Amino acid sequence: MSDKKTPAPHRAKADLTAPRSTSGAIDAFVRHARAVAPVHGMGTGRLILALDATMSRQPTWDLACKLQAEMFDAVGKAGALSVQLVYFRGFGESRASRFVRDTDALKTLMTKIDCRGGHTQIGKVLAHALKETAREKINALVYIGDAMEESVDELSDRAGRLGLSGVPVFVFQEGYDPVAERAFREIARLSKGAWFRFDSRSAAELGRLLSAVAVYATGGLKALSDRNRPEDRRMLEHLRGGKDR
Repeated sequence: MSDKKTPAPHRAKADLTAPRSTSGAIDAFVRHARAVAPVHGMGTGRLILALDATMSRQPTWDLACKLQAEMFDAVGKAGALSVQLVYFRGFGESRASRFVRDTDALKTLMTKIDCRGGHTQIGKVLAHALKETAREKINALVYIGDAMEESVDELSDRAGRLGLSGVPVFVFQEGYDPVAERAFREIARLSKGAWFRFDSRSAAELGRLLSAVAVYATGGLKALSDRNRPEDRRMLEHLRGGKDR
């Protein structure tokens, strides 16, 4: 993968700090800001999968790569889910792939990433999601991480704007960092998403919950209700505000 500042349109990744939308697109985003509204029936969906790829994640990186395939399998023939992989690591490095629909393409992208030391860049991820949904609707943002080293106020502002634009953030926290937990719960609350904790012992549960997010991204609340698996019911409790986040 090249780190050129101006990648060609067909490149697999782009710098998240680069401008991605015109002022007209931003104005349109503000005018049409609204609360989360489910998509009726299984159809197509666009989901951003964002990963903290700093060095603390190295022990579980291979596990994370393996679990993402279940998100595609959950949708099957009933709908089409396009996923964009976003990650940050190292000294200010943050990248976004193109949107892809097949598991193999996503796995190929992930296997090219190695973890590097650095601070978290969650704010860039949230800002990127806002720009993407201003261009074309994003149905959900999944974030997987274990730490938070940024301004909670700034993250909360961006999470609230995602909530207004109908982009719930599903935060999956690895480990028990209390500072990260407070921030992650607030991001989920303000965006009208959900917060979950996982570790290496709950990998299977993480995979099932990710599949529930995939179903939601393609069919909304109705699709989760229709599939009616335990993980779907748990996700519905969060999305409908019936469970402490």
